Amino acid sequence: MEPLVKVENLKLYFPIKAGVFRRVVGHVKAVDGVSFDIPKGRTIGLVGESGCGKTTTGRTIVGLYKATEGKVIFDGKSIFDLPGQELNKLRRRFQMIFQDPYGSLNPRIPVGDIIAEGLDIHKLYSNAAERREIVEELMDKTGLDPAYINRYAHEFSGGQRQRIGIARSLALNPELLVLDEPVSALDVSIQVQILELLNDLKEQMGLTYLFIAHDLSVVEYFSDYVVVMYLGKIVEMADRESLYKEKLHPYTQALISAVPLPDPKAESHRIILKGDVPSPISPPSGCPFHPRCPKVMDICSKEAPAELEVKPGHKVSCWLYSDNKQ
Repeated sequence: MEPLVKVENLKLYFPIKAGVFRRVVGHVKAVDGVSFDIPKGRTIGLVGESGCGKTTTGRTIVGLYKATEGKVIFDGKSIFDLPGQELNKLRRRFQMIFQDPYGSLNPRIPVGDIIAEGLDIHKLYSNAAERREIVEELMDKTGLDPAYINRYAHEFSGGQRQRIGIARSLALNPELLVLDEPVSALDVSIQVQILELLNDLKEQMGLTYLFIAHDLSVVEYFSDYVVVMYLGKIVEMADRESLYKEKLHPYTQALISAVPLPDPKAESHRIILKGDVPSPISPPSGCPFHPRCPKVMDICSKEAPAELEVKPGHKVSCWLYSDNKQ
């Protein structure tokens, strides 16, 4: 069965300009050769530290950025090769929910108009009464009182604002939702409510999710398959149970060791990484993680490791698992 989305060798480099003539003097390698699939009806968790390129990857998948190199194939169509009109039509099938429920909503228009933005752009109603009916139905589906349709964003709490963002994304009846840390700005109790809502919507509407997060405990609860990124590259990917049971890459081990344990008396084996994340302007040679890796070998600084399938569906980019290490 073909996946809904195929990401192939995706690269996105932002140019650095300097001088009077604004010449390009370098590039920020935000995403540097990323490949993975998003199967229909599944939730893929994309995780890593701040600055690893996960949000940029998500935005590129929905076409907010044009890739420097590589492909995003949505249901058999390469989105970067489509003419504008065809791309706009395809965009109805994938939407994005943003991290900041405060900054992602227009404060100057009522929430009913915010939710109806996609409907207005694609002209998906015949009259004002039908438009209002669709908006009220979306509000009800996402746990909002339809009576608040004429209120403004500042009159809602953080959790309610995120529900407005979810309702807006559902207006076009999409197949894929890219969720960019949708609960990180919310209180823990509200986080659970939003995640449960997203799970319910997935079942009701047959949605597929790309869930971008840095909180590994949330990813464990919410995702079917996990992709771990570091400095613009994928270092490990596996289904949720395999990854949390047998984490292979030293970076994944350090990330998961940082998840707080529910029992304060339980013994913690926290792995403290040395140094800081290198700059994506000039990433290290070889394996990008080698300057901070507690298990570094000589070859790590010389050559980038190939992606190896250590077990069925469990892939890792690390010299520790290669038969060719010197």
